[in-house]
Amino acid sequence: MLAAIGVKRVEDLFAAIPADIRLDRPLDLPEPSSELEALRLLRDRAGRNLGASRLACFAGAGAYDHFSPAVVDSIISRSEFYTAYTPYQAEVSQGTLQSIYEFQSLTCRLFGMEVANASMYDAGSALAETCHMARDITRRERVLVSASVHPAARAVIRTYCRGLNVPVDELELEHGITGTRSLAGRLDDRTAAVIVQNPNFFGSVEPLGEIGRLAHDAGALLVTAVDPVSLGVLAPPGAFDADIAVAEGQGLGLGLNFGGPYLGMMATKRKFVRNLPGRLVGRTADVDGRTGYVLALQTREQHIRREKATSNICTNQALMALAASVWLAWFGRTGLEELGRQCLAKTKYLAAGIAGVPGFTVENERPFFKEFAVRCPVPARQVVERGLDHGLLCGVDLGRFDPAWSDRLLVAVTEQRTRAELDRYLDFLRSLAGGA
Repeated sequence: MLAAIGVKRVEDLFAAIPADIRLDRPLDLPEPSSELEALRLLRDRAGRNLGASRLACFAGAGAYDHFSPAVVDSIISRSEFYTAYTPYQAEVSQGTLQSIYEFQSLTCRLFGMEVANASMYDAGSALAETCHMARDITRRERVLVSASVHPAARAVIRTYCRGLNVPVDELELEHGITGTRSLAGRLDDRTAAVIVQNPNFFGSVEPLGEIGRLAHDAGALLVTAVDPVSLGVLAPPGAFDADIAVAEGQGLGLGLNFGGPYLGMMATKRKFVRNLPGRLVGRTADVDGRTGYVLALQTREQHIRREKATSNICTNQALMALAASVWLAWFGRTGLEELGRQCLAKTKYLAAGIAGVPGFTVENERPFFKEFAVRCPVPARQVVERGLDHGLLCGVDLGRFDPAWSDRLLVAVTEQRTRAELDRYLDFLRSLAGGA
C-alpha cells in the first residue's frame, strides 16, 4: 500500500504535520477489551457527566435546556429519515423533500418572513453567510455588527468576512443594547448591512424598529438573529421589516447534546431568494396533477456555479430541521405562546429574587427575555463551581468571553425550571453572599 501511494514509511504520511507537535511516544492505550467490557467502561464514563438530568440548569448563552416531547425522537428515529442521504433524486426522496418543505413553511410563519431555505449548520455560520448575501444584494462592502451579538457568532463573522474581504465594524453598546446614536454616526454609503441579535446575548430586547429605520434610510439591510422560542411573546423579524433573519434552532427539540449538532434557520424577503445560501425545496405537480417536491434552488458551487455561487455550504441539517418541524407542529401557536410566557414569568421571578440578595445586581436595564446578566460579589467562575455542589448549574461565566466581565454571570431560565429549583438557587446565592 505504501508503494502504491508513493511513500516509503508510514511516518511519511504525517510529513505535513510539524514535528514539534507530533506525539513522539507510543500511544498509552489499555489492553484490548471484549465488547462487554468496553460497553461497561463507556457506561461508567458516561455516568460521570453532570448533565441537565442531575443539575438544575441555568446556563444558556445560545444553548438552552428546553423540553422536547417524546414524539420528536419517535419521528426522527424512523429509518427513512434517520438514514436518508442528500435528496438529489427527487423521485425517490419525496418524504425527505416534503419534511424540508414543511420546515421552510414553518420557519416563514414563525419569522413572519416570505421565504426560508432548507436550513444551515447553526446560527453562527448562518449569520456569517448573511454578510456575503448582503454584499451581493447591495453591492456595498462593509457590515456593522452590534457588540450585543453572541461573541462566538461575531468571531465566525470575522472569519468569514476576512476571506470575503468584507470589513466588519463593531457597534458600541448603550445600557446593554445596541447604541442607536453610535449606529447613526457609523452608517454610510459603504454599509451593506446592520447585524443585531434580539433578544441579544445578554437577554435584553433590542429596539429593532429604530435600528431598522436607521439602516434602511442609509440603504443598508437589517439582519437579525433571534431566539425562536421568544417569538411566542415577542414580535417576529418580519414585523420590523427585517431583510434577513436567522436563528439557532437548538431549543426546538434538539436538546443540549454537548454542543451539537445544532440547526441554523434562515429566512428573507422573496426578492432576495436567489441570494439565499444552501438549498430551497419547492412544491410542484406532476403531469397527472399529483403534488411533488423538488430541490428548486441550489445556489452553490457544487452545481457548476463555481465563483458565481452564493455560498460554499454543501449540505443542510435535514434531520435537525425535521426535529424542529415536529416540535413546532406539536406545540403550535398557542403552545409556543404559553412556553414563552412561562420562560418570561420564571425569569422575572428569579431576577427579582436575585436583585434582593446582598452583593448581587441584575445588570439589564432594558426588558429581557429568558436570560439576564448578574454582577456578583465574587468571580462568576466561583459561583458556577460552588453551585455544582448544590445541584445547580448557575449560569455562564461571562469572563470566558471578556476578562472585564469576570464578575458577571449570565443566567438563563427556561420552562423546565421549577419553583423549588428557583428558590433553591436563591437560597444558594444568599448563603454565598453571607459567606463572602
